[in-house]
Amino acid sequence: MTPEAARRDHGQMLRYMALNCLYGVLVGVATAGALIWLDIGSVGTLITRSTDPLLATAMVLVPFALIFGGAAAASSIALLPYRRKFRR
Repeated sequence: MTPEAARRDHGQMLRYMALNCLYGVLVGVATAGALIWLDIGSVGTLITRSTDPLLATAMVLVPFALIFGGAAAASSIALLPYRRKFRR
């Protein structure tokens, strides 16, 4: 593989992983939003009664987004499509 082909391949892999990470972040935010909206475990009630609801919402959304984004990025690494060097 030439250096230019390797550079192109690395760029494609990074885009693939970043896109999967973005999907994971979106799923995490949607999950946390559903948790708040459906008031599961009284999370929505606690957020609305807090003195700083924006901070409380961020304290729920950010960890969900990070965990789901990291899990999606890790699974994209594990499932990376690879090309065979030697075809028979």
